[in-house]
Amino acid sequence: MSLDSFSTARLDAERLTADHWDDLRRMDQDVRFMAELGGVRDAAGTLVYLERNLAHWAAHGFGLWMLRDRDSGTVIGRAVLRHLDVDGIDEVETGYGFLPHLWGRGLATEIAQACVSIGRQQLGLASVIGITVPTNTASQQVMRKAGLQYERDIVHAGLLHQLFRTGSTLIL
Repeated sequence: MSLDSFSTARLDAERLTADHWDDLRRMDQDVRFMAELGGVRDAAGTLVYLERNLAHWAAHGFGLWMLRDRDSGTVIGRAVLRHLDVDGIDEVETGYGFLPHLWGRGLATEIAQACVSIGRQQLGLASVIGITVPTNTASQQVMRKAGLQYERDIVHAGLLHQLFRTGSTLIL
C-alpha cells in the first residue's frame, strides 16, 4: 500500500520531497499561514521542518503531503498524518494548512476528512487526533466536521492546546 499520493474532489496530495522547498518557504514566511502554527520560520527552521517530515516518511511510510489545486496544479497547502508524543503516548495526528486567500472554502474540511479516512481505514488506526490552540476556532470546527471530538487540554511545544480525537483509545 503506497500513500505517496491521493486525491479529493478539489485537491491532489503528493508526498513531501526536497523538491517542495520553495513551496514550504512560501508558506513558512506567510504571517497569516503560520499565525497558529508557531509563527513564521526562517530558512533554518524550514530546513529542520523539511528534514523532520522527510524522516517521518522514511520511518513510517506516511507523513506530510503537499496539496495542489486540481484545476491549476498550484501548491496551495499541506496536510499531514504523523506520529506525535502526547503525554508519553504515541498518537497519530492529522493537520492541515492552506494559504490564506483560500480560507473559508471548505478545503481544510475536505482534506481533514480524507486524512482521517486514510488513518482509520488504510492505516488501521483505532483513533486519529488533532491539536490546536484554544483561539483557533476555525480549526476546531474543521476537526469536528472531520469526525473528531474535543477530548482535553494538553501542553504541546510549551503552549496550551486542545486535543480532539476520533474513536477512543483512552486507557482509564
